Amino acid sequence: MKPISRRTLLKGTGAALALPWLESMVSSKALAAANSLAPMRMGIYSTVGGTVIESWKPEKAGALNELPSILRPMQAHKDKMLVLSGLAHHGRSKNVNAHEHCASMHLTAAAEVGKENGVPVTSISVDQMAAKHLGSQTYLPSLEMTTTPDEWKYSYRDQGEPVPYEMNPRVIFDRMFRGREPMAPDWQARAKRREESQARQAAAPADKSIDRHILDMVMEDAKRLRKKVGAYDQRKLDQYLASVESVERRIALVEAQAAEMMADGMGVPADIPKGLPSNAKEWDPIHQVSTQDPEMQSQVIDMMGELFVLALQTDTTRVATMAVGSDGSMMPGVVTVGFERHFHTLEHQGGNPDPRRSDPIAREACRQVSHWFVQHFARVVDKMAAVDEGGTSLLDNTLLMFTSYMADGGHHREDYPVMLVGNAQGTLNTGRHIAYPQGTPMANLFVEMLDRVGVKVGQFGDSVTSPGAAFGGRLPELF
Repeated sequence: MKPISRRTLLKGTGAALALPWLESMVSSKALAAANSLAPMRMGIYSTVGGTVIESWKPEKAGALNELPSILRPMQAHKDKMLVLSGLAHHGRSKNVNAHEHCASMHLTAAAEVGKENGVPVTSISVDQMAAKHLGSQTYLPSLEMTTTPDEWKYSYRDQGEPVPYEMNPRVIFDRMFRGREPMAPDWQARAKRREESQARQAAAPADKSIDRHILDMVMEDAKRLRKKVGAYDQRKLDQYLASVESVERRIALVEAQAAEMMADGMGVPADIPKGLPSNAKEWDPIHQVSTQDPEMQSQVIDMMGELFVLALQTDTTRVATMAVGSDGSMMPGVVTVGFERHFHTLEHQGGNPDPRRSDPIAREACRQVSHWFVQHFARVVDKMAAVDEGGTSLLDNTLLMFTSYMADGGHHREDYPVMLVGNAQGTLNTGRHIAYPQGTPMANLFVEMLDRVGVKVGQFGDSVTSPGAAFGGRLPELF
């Protein structure tokens, strides 16, 4: 079957509508890899401070050659990355400052964000929408981590409920592996066993386990009881049964994972981060000074990056979000120009989207910090590319996004720095810069990201309601 061109559009009445990603767009070889080996993951690596756009964005659309200075640490991976420009957030804000406005809209693309009586008002974030659908398949539905104690909130469940980000690596490690070994699945062996199991099931008569029969009978009894009670009791009964089913599902999942690991021969050893503290209290003094000492902050970022990779590699979760940096940090040594070292001050002095309206020394300082963040991200990508998953790498099997919660240090929300790395199991055509029309909603990208991890949504955030609505709420050209 010949793949459909990534340029395919539905056209009519003078408008162009980008097709959603379809399996027919992908080569049969890529589909075979996606279906037979490791699962797809979603990873989000988000920094503070935005970027200096002229040192981030390639001059022309098309094939990536020599990367701009900020992106140069990614030169070895340029054939596995997409640089997307022109994307923006358009949501309004109410009762919040500029940083909170950007942060609460960052991964939600909500039409309006703010606070009412101190309670956040926004919508579900893209990572939590993915976790909502993929979380039942893993030990943790999602993992959210931050490198600083003063990070803004990016992730939200339904109704704008904020998801806490954990900043202590020992707590994160214990949460992932308490009571079990940090081993990675042998995906190649599992693919073979799955084929054999499917063949046996096809040849055998359908049957159910005793436990499944019991659960079915309980549910049938509950349905009959539900017809005999009032509305209030119906809701209580529904909540109780949902909790019973959730516990039963989680127990079954843990048992199934343990059985899979035993069949793997206990799996593939995973690298535990070096320098991991023996207990949570050991890390507290480091966090207290990390924002004032870039060398210490660098160690924290790298430690968290290793845990980020470990969580995905071991299939502890398939949705991981990492928040990096602090707007209020001091950056001596990273910033080598001028006299100012306070990053927030530099953001305001050098962060205008128009270079002519920025202090040139502060702008160069912001460029240096942005480059520093990409250096740390490149080390994460190196690790993911080195993890073999039965003929493909962890990077091949992850939809990995690098971005920032602001477009630039001036709190603007146009032309965000966005980079997708890895080909997402053959569903991205990498090695290119795609320049979208200025103001194309970031929400459109979130729709595409969800689509590629198997979460089908017609729209997300303000993808079809934004003042900058384009492409029918989708993004053409990704494949």
